[in-house]
Amino acid sequence: MELGTIEREIYVDATPEIVFEVVSSPEHLKGWWPDDADYQAVPGASGTITFGDCHEGGNVEQFTVVEAQPPRTFSFRWTHPVGAAATSGNSLLVTFELAASGAGTLLRMTETGFREQGWSQAVIEERYNDHVSGWEHFLPRLAPYVATLQVQP
Repeated sequence: MELGTIEREIYVDATPEIVFEVVSSPEHLKGWWPDDADYQAVPGASGTITFGDCHEGGNVEQFTVVEAQPPRTFSFRWTHPVGAAATSGNSLLVTFELAASGAGTLLRMTETGFREQGWSQAVIEERYNDHVSGWEHFLPRLAPYVATLQVQP
């Protein structure tokens, strides 16, 4: 098993402009992925995303925007240490690529960087599998969330 890249594609019944907002803005991101998000969606901006209640065992992850090209690409690095600049050797890179497809958008998500962390094979496998499970849980929530944003006639 390669354990280096996670790739997923989903179709979302909305324009790339809407889907871009949903994958890039903190207020929409927390509608389908983390419980909280605090960052600006501009390249170089840093912030955090939070899973669960950090006072009760939840997890706060560092988050740095790498690229924001509406409505095509949004990428960020995450999981780097607090106070450290995000680099390929201390963080994972997530990229959302959007392409118009029929009346909607084909969204391709990739996450890379597991092997670059210097972790042991066992840790790479554990973290990779944890992120695979996470994306399998959260990414399917994106399209139903987008559907709640659509104006109903």
